[in-house]
Amino acid sequence: MWSCGLLNGTGQGEEQLCQDLRLGLWVLSLLHLVAGVPVGLGYNALLVLANLSNKSSMTMPDVYFVNMAVAGLVLTALAPVHLLGSPYSRWALWSLSSEAHVTLLILFNVASLVTMYSTALLSLDYYIERALPRTYMASVYNTRHVCGFVWGGALLTSFSSLLFYICSHVSSRITECAKMQNTEAADTLLVLIGYIVPGLAVLYALVLISRIRKEDTPLDQEAGRLDPSVHRLLVATVCTQFGLWTPYYLSLLGHMVLVSRGRPVDGHYLGILHFAKDLSKFLAFVSSSVTPLLYRYINKNFPTKLRRLIKKMHCGQRRCSLDPAGVQQVMAQA
Repeated sequence: MWSCGLLNGTGQGEEQLCQDLRLGLWVLSLLHLVAGVPVGLGYNALLVLANLSNKSSMTMPDVYFVNMAVAGLVLTALAPVHLLGSPYSRWALWSLSSEAHVTLLILFNVASLVTMYSTALLSLDYYIERALPRTYMASVYNTRHVCGFVWGGALLTSFSSLLFYICSHVSSRITECAKMQNTEAADTLLVLIGYIVPGLAVLYALVLISRIRKEDTPLDQEAGRLDPSVHRLLVATVCTQFGLWTPYYLSLLGHMVLVSRGRPVDGHYLGILHFAKDLSKFLAFVSSSVTPLLYRYINKNFPTKLRRLIKKMHCGQRRCSLDPAGVQQVMAQA
């Protein structure tokens, strides 16, 4: 992923360290492409299909996880190009045009924003469900509409990258675009909207949830309430997503800090920065494979939905017999 050309002329020890780091990153990237990408594609696709084929049994958390799974499919599809197609790669096969790089960047940012905001909104809606039962404020119907706004907002925010690319080509003609030739403003916007805002929302929601859990009421034993495993799934998802995405946003923040100094960055720090960006992107791609695995092993209802999906696939056009477990679950949610 990362070339040591930026460190030419440095000490022998730093050059050897650079080679070792690049080799380690290549090994991790290849392992993820061989194992992580198939797992991510398979489990994200199963998560989406199993829930969409059983829409009547979907709960509020399921809707958010379906959106994260769709974003995970996008990230998994982009992983081979990003992990093997770094601008410093010498592979002619991955020598993409600048237009293609901008397109990939926009898709990556959209998936990132959808993942972070789905996690934040899941935390907030889980608190609403616990604090205000029977209000249906965090219902499946409302959640689907909210997720539509999340995708639309992610597209609008990611278009800032496209705007900076266009301005870099017409800056000689338009004076306003001459002030927008770098991407630091776009990175600042992405860090603020894509990380700080959802991070504060998650932190606020977790504090409120922790207070509610200390004051459980008899309503928590109702059959219509969310399964207790949802809390474990929520905590695991928040820790995973923010743990694996934080290095990426920190690398953007570090780049902005270095540029704001107004002095050229020497090859040593520039090489470290590029390596940090590549490593942080690798961790971001790993998140797309870990999240569906968490959903698979923590959510107790997923195996049942998966069996129903397989049964429907075997039935084909024939009418399948009703699943007693599925009927009971729907009646319990009604």
